[in-house]
Amino acid sequence: MKQPNITSIVVFGEALADEFPEQNIIGGAPFNVARTLAHFGCAPLMISRIGQDTVGALIQADMQACGMSSIGLQVDAVRPSGRVVVTQNNPADKSSHQFEILPDQAYDYIDQEAAQQAVVTYCQNRPAGLIYFGSLAQRSVTSRLSLNTLLKEEKSLKYLDLNLRDGQVNAATIDDSLCRADIVKLNEDELCYLLDHYSGNACTTLDLNADRLSWKPAIDGLMKRFDLLAIIVTLGARGYAYFDVEGKFFSADPMTTPTNIVDTVGGGDAFSAVFLTGLYQGWPLAISLRRAHEFATAVCGIRGAVSSDTNFYQSWMQRWAAEEQIEGAAA
Repeated sequence: MKQPNITSIVVFGEALADEFPEQNIIGGAPFNVARTLAHFGCAPLMISRIGQDTVGALIQADMQACGMSSIGLQVDAVRPSGRVVVTQNNPADKSSHQFEILPDQAYDYIDQEAAQQAVVTYCQNRPAGLIYFGSLAQRSVTSRLSLNTLLKEEKSLKYLDLNLRDGQVNAATIDDSLCRADIVKLNEDELCYLLDHYSGNACTTLDLNADRLSWKPAIDGLMKRFDLLAIIVTLGARGYAYFDVEGKFFSADPMTTPTNIVDTVGGGDAFSAVFLTGLYQGWPLAISLRRAHEFATAVCGIRGAVSSDTNFYQSWMQRWAAEEQIEGAAA
């Protein structure tokens, strides 16, 4: 994939509270990505909708703490801010969660005109450089139509985090999202869903534990079908695989340094955020992917998808700056 020139990032979708047994944590995949982008100096525009309630106030406070613009945040006078009830039925398996995603939340009613105006203002009448979107906020007609209006801008690169949740998205929305995307990030379960749905049970013949380069024919078929530039498959503790239309392939195995896994909520969001940071900062592709994998692994060692400690992000920025100094000295 040719390195794009990204000067602005718009993130569209849900901001909500993940209600763990012991505490509530503000989250939502798009909001997780936006906050991490903000911590890394990418100044994203977050487009979402919240209620006039405690969760909404916490979301606003988080945005302010991250230095994020609030012009894309809509406030609903009737509907509540989004909530997800999270349970861990097996304390020994920190990667095992069940989610109850509550219906009819404020983020289901993102207003089209207000969203468009926020992008115009934020991007100073220029097209957004990149638009990040997922599938959950598309479960309602109102938010889906608002998103589709933004995605009509041909000059914007579109990054889809498929993030399928049972009962929250239908096949037509998945198909439409893939048709509108340029880059798709998904996990192995979502990859299997796409291969089974579009390639006639191809996943049953795909050995996900084999050499990841062997997946290339099946993934090439998806990229050709939807005219995609790249597909990124995140594999949790087993690393990731990247494929693009130019034939580039990158893969990572598990990190050699063990991580004390607290939970895996937000690991994929952390990967996306750092990969997008790389696009924004102009990092080489291989470096963006490596750093995304390393950071996502570290995020699995904290509760929730983001840290409230700014030093957590500063340490990564310092690490990357040191790497670049070493690389520059060696050149």
